[in-house]
Amino acid sequence: MKQSLKIAALLTALFGLTACTGHVENKNKTCSYDYLLHPAISISKIIGGCGPAAE
Repeated sequence: MKQSLKIAALLTALFGLTACTGHVENKNKTCSYDYLLHPAISISKIIGGCGPAAE
């Protein structure tokens, strides 16, 4: 019983996280990156690899 509850909780968390993914392109559409939870905490955004994002 406890094992099935742990698996259910893990699957719920996994499904919740996968809904928070996305894709961002820079203004002139020459560079893009994917993020998992929020674009501001993406490694590509933190190091400024693509420049400012398109509106």
